[in-house]
Amino acid sequence: MRDEHLLLLSAVGAAVRGRREERGLTRRELAEKSGVSERYLAELEAGQGNISVARLQDVGRALGTSAGELLVSAQPERSDKRVVALVGLRGAGKTTIGKSLAARLRVPFVELDALVERQAGLPLSAIFSLHGEAYYRRLAREVLARFLADTDAAVLATGGSVVTDRESYRLLQKRCRTVWLQATPEDHWRRVLAQGDVRPSAASPHAQDELRALLRTREPLYAQAELSVDTSRLGIAGAVEEIFRKVAVVR
Repeated sequence: MRDEHLLLLSAVGAAVRGRREERGLTRRELAEKSGVSERYLAELEAGQGNISVARLQDVGRALGTSAGELLVSAQPERSDKRVVALVGLRGAGKTTIGKSLAARLRVPFVELDALVERQAGLPLSAIFSLHGEAYYRRLAREVLARFLADTDAAVLATGGSVVTDRESYRLLQKRCRTVWLQATPEDHWRRVLAQGDVRPSAASPHAQDELRALLRTREPLYAQAELSVDTSRLGIAGAVEEIFRKVAVVR
């Protein structure tokens, strides 16, 4: 998929050049505003600069936008969406359903957070404690954009909060068949406990109420997914079959 990666670099470069020209900036002026060398900007705009997320964020900020927006605009919408992205709250069954669905479709199963951990060389808990949520979101956007550029077909399990990051969610919607795994708050909670979740939120005496409130807040975002499947009604096996039936016909 090297060609796809090169196409992404070229598209990012074109997005930067287009935004710079819209704002009436020379490359030298953008270099001064962003702290990125003029030579490197020239390579980037030519599709030859493999820019890091931090440098792209600097360039985006100088252009009055963000790294996420540049990455999203660089990705064309696919008409043959062969990556299935599962969204939903913790306990939705994204890993369990995702693995079974990937086996049915005969494609790889991938967890976005695992890709982020691999890129950072740190577990998620350390990423958040050392660098904070904003850094995690920027890194996740870059990892997601590169994964989608390099991947023809897969089942992707996303983090529960991916829908709250506008650029990442737009990228998923452009490039993937998004599927919301719905469940009742009771089922979400039961599954979280069954997973042996030891995060602070699970240990809180009000954790179940907090999960209900979080689900209510995010439901309008999850509902923007292309497909939705009620895992509480169908069960795991039934949900896999339902998703397979809906996505296999367009592959």
